Amino acid sequence: MSQLRQIPAVEKVLQALGTTELPRPLVVDTVREAISELREAGQAPEFDVVVRDIRDRLTQIWGQRLQPVINGTGVLIHTNLGRSPLSRPAVENLQEIASNYNNLEFDIPSGERGKRAGFLERCLASVTGAEAATVVNNCASALVLILRYFVKNGRDKVIISRGELVEIGGGFRIPDILLASGAKLHEVGATNKTTLLDYEDAIGHDTALILKVHQSNFFMGGFVENPSTEEISAMARRHDIPFVEDLGSGAVVNTDDYAPVEHEPTPQEIFKKGVDLLCFSGDKLLGGPQAGIIAGRQDLVAGIKREPFYRALRCDKLILSLLEVTAVQYLNGGDELPLLSMLSVEKDELRARAEKLAAALAGREGVRVTVGDGLSRIGGGTMPKSTIPSVTLDLEPVGQSLTKLARRLRLGATPIITYTSEGLLKIDLRTVFPRQDSQLADSICAVS
Repeated sequence: MSQLRQIPAVEKVLQALGTTELPRPLVVDTVREAISELREAGQAPEFDVVVRDIRDRLTQIWGQRLQPVINGTGVLIHTNLGRSPLSRPAVENLQEIASNYNNLEFDIPSGERGKRAGFLERCLASVTGAEAATVVNNCASALVLILRYFVKNGRDKVIISRGELVEIGGGFRIPDILLASGAKLHEVGATNKTTLLDYEDAIGHDTALILKVHQSNFFMGGFVENPSTEEISAMARRHDIPFVEDLGSGAVVNTDDYAPVEHEPTPQEIFKKGVDLLCFSGDKLLGGPQAGIIAGRQDLVAGIKREPFYRALRCDKLILSLLEVTAVQYLNGGDELPLLSMLSVEKDELRARAEKLAAALAGREGVRVTVGDGLSRIGGGTMPKSTIPSVTLDLEPVGQSLTKLARRLRLGATPIITYTSEGLLKIDLRTVFPRQDSQLADSICAVS
């Protein structure tokens, strides 16, 4: 009992902590939790130890807030770092829309209730080459909504190749999404080989649709075979069955025009092959916010928008505003989109930046800075075979470990996310914006 009496009171700890960056209610809750744990464990550490432990907890909580970071990993669409960065025009428009009233569902010319996202849907249809388009909150939602629309009136069977039963990340798997929509999964073919006859034999009176899932986050080689999209489309038309493709990554331009990477199929190409409807992500290769875009035949898109579940998945004004600007930028050529700029920047330009930074950081006592080579990746479950030659800023710590240096860079005023290779801490400049170079140099100076 005497040991328990030594556990400090909440108010005493709060006074010792002083002013913190966190709101006071969160600080008070954290202190109470820590002291409660000590009481339950029957422990009474030194007061300074208790305060230090709670400071560490508060630092960890504060670090979990959303904040800008410098992405030095070389992964362009980094899922853990927010996927694709948005363009400056999109962000500026967002600020105007968010801080004012807007015409979300108001028709300005007539002064009457207007169509939600009408301008955006027209732009997305034009960008994708579809008759019509709409948008929901992510691609998984888009696929669920599509399935709910088609799975009805005794038709609940969805035909899909076994080689396309993929996991799309975060533990979400295509079979689970199908079952969640009320569909019955009908797998055809084998993992590595599916024929047109496999699809044909599976069609019955209860078939709701044929689903094709683009293998965007993996690839197969060797003894593999799959019918072409055109062949599946022609067969689906003969049986009057909808043919839908989950395109996943959402490239609406030829990726191989921007960098030495593999070609990613675009909606325009897929529609020419006869697909009725497709969906893809807004925050991957499209370079917009998190969203799921549905595009295709006008009658099908209109039917999906009448689904009661559609309202539960629709996007708010902020996402719609960001997507509007992104779509308009594509229609105007796409020059201001950060993702396309990162794809296309020349290695010589990256090297010039790296050499300038290395010269400015020469002579630091705690770290040696040199210029190296790297390979950038697309990321986001996209184009797994593609890498892009890049240039890195290589940090060799002096008097501290790589782990400690990496942590100190993460905990700086602007967190820097690095990677380790060949005993060096590397920062790939392809994913560091030129406007961040001075921040990068200041942060390295602060830890060396």
